[in-house]
Amino acid sequence: MTRVEFYFNVQDKLAKVSELCEKAVAKGRQLTVFTQNRQVSEQLQQQLWHFSPASFLPSAFPQDNSAHVSPIILDASSELLIQDDILINLQTEHPPFFSRFRYLVELVGSDEADKVAARARYKFYRDRGYQIKSTDVATE
Repeated sequence: MTRVEFYFNVQDKLAKVSELCEKAVAKGRQLTVFTQNRQVSEQLQQQLWHFSPASFLPSAFPQDNSAHVSPIILDASSELLIQDDILINLQTEHPPFFSRFRYLVELVGSDEADKVAARARYKFYRDRGYQIKSTDVATE
């Protein structure tokens, strides 16, 4: 069953995604980041390239020739799911395909609209029996 983790009070979601990607790639894991649109995917790709001078975080879009060898896939459409290890959701709705992944990460900002959407996703997962871990990044 998919493990679900919510990170609450995330001030900069793209920075948090980069941090999580860096840790996961260092452990040999693969990630798909489900973004709102292609523009956010491109912005995140730039952030990943420049996130840390000590690490290299290669990413690709699902249609790229390098997608099958890239540890990080940036996807806004979910038409071509390449791996099933870690999914980071940046959309306001739950991803309809999340259960094929081993691990799902949900990031929640501090604004009220984001919190309301996150509560609906949390309830959706909880009502289906998923165990949910919550982390408040404001207290880390």
